[in-house]
Parts: sequence; structure tokens; C-alpha cells
Amino acid sequence: MTVFLAVPALALSWSTAAQAAPLLGMDVSYPQCGRSLPTGQSFAIVGVNNGKPTTTNPCLAEQLAWAAQSTGGTVHDDVQLYVNTANPAGAGSWPQSGSNRYGDCDGSNSRPCAYQYGWERAHDDATTSGISNPEQYMWWLDVEVANSWDYGPGGHTRNAAVLEGMTEYFTSIGSRGVGLYSTRYQWNLIVGDGVSSTSSLNGLSNWRPTGNTLEGAQADCGLAPLTPGGVIEMTQFTTDLDYNHSCI
Repeated sequence: MTVFLAVPALALSWSTAAQAAPLLGMDVSYPQCGRSLPTGQSFAIVGVNNGKPTTTNPCLAEQLAWAAQSTGGTVHDDVQLYVNTANPAGAGSWPQSGSNRYGDCDGSNSRPCAYQYGWERAHDDATTSGISNPEQYMWWLDVEVANSWDYGPGGHTRNAAVLEGMTEYFTSIGSRGVGLYSTRYQWNLIVGDGVSSTSSLNGLSNWRPTGNTLEGAQADCGLAPLTPGGVIEMTQFTTDLDYNHSCI
């Protein structure tokens, strides 16, 4: 998981973190492949992709096995997943057909095709990455400028449609829930005013990256949510690894 605002790395052993906040969670993904991970986390969030939506984390199975050792004790599911998101705006694995809430996709850089792209990426995350029983997980959408997005006229609306397609696919399979991971700065650049009053993005839980201290993560539980009706469910701070503080 990448935090947009670079912060200096601090040495913080898991035992130290546990003493400061016994019910911290952790998140891991492909950057931690081959790395020995500490145990004792209350909950864990594992990245499904290898940095981009059409890829798979090569250590997914091993990291899911590690996550299954989470000790619990919070309202959060012990094991959760996050996926990378993007909008290539007509390039790459862009859909050429499909019908959805916005109409028929004809392969153009349009709202119907953006939604279809998001739906298909979520379908692949759930069915082709080696996830057993995808409906049993909370799925977080990682929304960051490190991936490609549509910044042209109307891009905010099309970017939101990608995220709506993903949200509605995960909802359609009866998953435990869908949430949003982003900073306010990145969300405004990518989605901005593209979320309508009837969007499925409204009311989604937030997982918000902060900085490199637990105190900052605790304070940021008071941030305004990314969409109306949302709740800041957890915040992330990064030292030697990514730790997550529960806000609920």
C-alpha cells in the first residue's frame, strides 16, 4: 500500500506498537513478498494485486495464511482484502461491450464502459486471483494517483463509474462490505465532483492513510469521509510496516 505523501521511515517493532495500541491491525501486499512478517496483529488486510488492477500479488496465498493468524478482538474482520483501482480510459483491458446502469458499452471512453471496466476488474479480483469464497471478505478499493486515471473533461464522472462498477460487483456477490482507501488530496484529483447523489460510493466506509505516527492516525479518525454518509473505519500509519488503527 502506497501513501501519497512520503514520510520518513521509523523503526517501530511490533512489540512496541502492541504496547502503544494492543489492537492494531496490519496491511501487506507484494512489497512484503519474501519478508518475514511479525505476528500478533489484531486484524490484517492483504493486497490482492501486484500494484495494478490486472495483476495478482505473487505472495497472496502465503500472506493470506499469515493473515489468518490474526488474533481478533476488534469489530473488524480478522482478514480483509484490498484491490488496486485505475481507469485506463480506453486503453489496456478496456471492455468492448456490456450493458449496465449507465447504458451500453461500445468500447469508447464512456461512462458505461468505465463502469463495465470496474465491474470486470472486480470480477477478476474475486474469481481469478485464487481467492476462495470471495463473498466472505470485506473488500477495500485502493484509489491512488500512482495508477492511471482519466483526467480529461468528464473524467471525474468516469473515474467514479469505475469505482461504482467495482463496488456493485462486490456487493452483488454478497461480500462482507466495500470500502474506500485514499487521501482527500488524491480523491479530489481522481474523483472530485464526479459522485452523484445516487452513487453507490455514498455511505462507504473509509480507510485513510495518515503519516508515520500512531498519534496522527488516532487524530485522523476525525476526518470528514470521502463521500456523504461514510464513516472513517480505520486509519493507517507507516513506520517499518503499515499499521492500522481502528476508529470504531
